[in-house]
Amino acid sequence: MRLLRFLSRVAFICNICFLLATLTRFLPMPDNGLTSNIIILGYLLSIMLNVLVNTILLLLLLFGRLRRSGVPIWLLIINFIFFIIQIALLIINRHLQ
Repeated sequence: MRLLRFLSRVAFICNICFLLATLTRFLPMPDNGLTSNIIILGYLLSIMLNVLVNTILLLLLLFGRLRRSGVPIWLLIINFIFFIIQIALLIINRHLQ
């Protein structure tokens, strides 16, 4: 269960990068290595980690072992909210093309 806690925390950091990467579309940012790392972590890794973490947590919820996972409730909620936002943005961007 420590791996799930670790993955949840990494997903949270990637979700913050997702916010920053989304802001780079509207604000001028310098074109350097840090910006490209934020974009990769935000758009690519955060979506994959959110799918993985939320699937595992959903399975734990169904089997009644969510409490034993040791993941804080606020982290579960925030990661799930980011997941919903990412899915919505993917659908919106897909229909705009």
